[in-house]
Parts: sequence; structure tokens; C-alpha cells
Amino acid sequence: MTNPPSVDGPSARPPADPRAAMVELRGVHKSYGSVEVLKGVDLTVARGEVVAVIGPSGGGKSTLLRCVNLLEPVSAGQVLLEGEDLTAAGTDLNTVRRRIGMVFQQFNLFPHLSAVDNLTLAPRKLLRMPKDEARKRALALLARVGLADKADAHPRQLSGGQQQRVAIARALMMDPHVMLFDEVTSALDPELVSEVLDVMRDLARSGMTMLCVTHEMGFARELGDRLVFVDGGVIAEHGRPADVLDRPQNDRTRQFLRKVLR
Repeated sequence: MTNPPSVDGPSARPPADPRAAMVELRGVHKSYGSVEVLKGVDLTVARGEVVAVIGPSGGGKSTLLRCVNLLEPVSAGQVLLEGEDLTAAGTDLNTVRRRIGMVFQQFNLFPHLSAVDNLTLAPRKLLRMPKDEARKRALALLARVGLADKADAHPRQLSGGQQQRVAIARALMMDPHVMLFDEVTSALDPELVSEVLDVMRDLARSGMTMLCVTHEMGFARELGDRLVFVDGGVIAEHGRPADVLDRPQNDRTRQFLRKVLR
């Protein structure tokens, strides 16, 4: 597909620059054996843009997200980050992935480590960050996600929403250029969803480039610069969130939205 220019985002932050692509997917295919999950996806995410990805279960949303940092190696096509072809032979994926933060449905925290130690482990091991510097940065990020008083708590002592906020702070420890979110509120009780979405709102307003697979239509409408509907391994529709949600052009989009917007 040919992507439209970036549309105006929320008034709290400037619109993304459509000339500065952060992430590009060019003709991306992904197959598992004989099953083709992605069927030639083209997508560009501009620097500072928030793109919300919606669609039915099994349609390819999470696979698309995981192909961005090659957690799922693509079967064909190219994935570029800031113009660098991640699918090219010889690319050091470990170095590249430091520029891509990812948060999953499950929190994946180390249960035997405190919140602050969960945050400092990767930068100390991978970046050789000094212990004091890592702890100072970790405490600042925990404060940013509203958990300054939980630095020494272990995951079992935290609610699901608090654990997910720790996971977001952990991803931010590597100073990523783009953040990927894969249904990060789907495992939470409804009353805990808002505290995680508040952190994501803060990130969006700060100018972080974000690609978010979500079922939270209110979040997609409020903070998305663009909404992408994925079904059957293709991008079936995309545009301004209000346009797609209120005036969908694709029959499959209309069917999906009738179910989820009841």
C-alpha cells in the first residue's frame, strides 16, 4: 500500500515529520510452513508518529509487530529502522534492537529481582553501564511511570498494572528510538488498564515513536496519528483514527468495528 502523509496528531505534541521515516516495512511476508500470516505488508511509521494497529485475532497484528525487530524473521521483504535495512546480511541485530523497545502482553519480569534490579540488569550487562548510573536512571524512570515508591518491591508484591509499568520503564532503560506495544493491557483487570494507558499517553506526548497493537479503541482515537486495520495478513484499511472508526470504507473493517464498538 502507499501510505498517506502523516496526519495531525494530538494537539499536545507536534505532528510527525513524514519525511523522516523511523520504521519501514517493504513487501513483508511471513510464513509458518505453508501458512502465510503476512502477505506483502507495506507500512511506514514516521519519526514521532503514533500508529495504532487493530484487527481480529489471528489477523497478523502481533506477527507484524514482532517482524519490526525481527523477533520473527521475515520470509520475504525488507524491514528498515532509520533507513538501515535490518534484513540485510551481516546486520548486527543485537545492536539494532537496542534502539527498539518492546512491551508484551505478559510482563516477563524476573521474579527474584526487585523492580529497580529488573530495570538495571540489561544496561549493566549489555551496555556496561556503571551500577550507580544505572540505578539513578532506573529510579528516574520508575518515578516517571508513577512507581517511585516501588523500586525495591518484587513482582509478586505488585499489581498487574504496576508490573506492566515496570516493564515499560525497563524497555525505556535502553533509550529506544521507537517503542512497540503488543496488547499491553489485555492481561489486566479493567480497573488497572487506565494506569498503563496513562504512561503510554505520556510517552506519546513526549514525541516517542510508537507502534501499538491494541484493542483499546478510545486510546487509538485519542492519541493515534494513524490507525491501521490488519486482517488476513494485509493492511485492509488505514487513515485517521476518527475516519476509520467512524466512517470505515472496507466491509471487513465495518464488520469488525460493529463487534468491538458495541
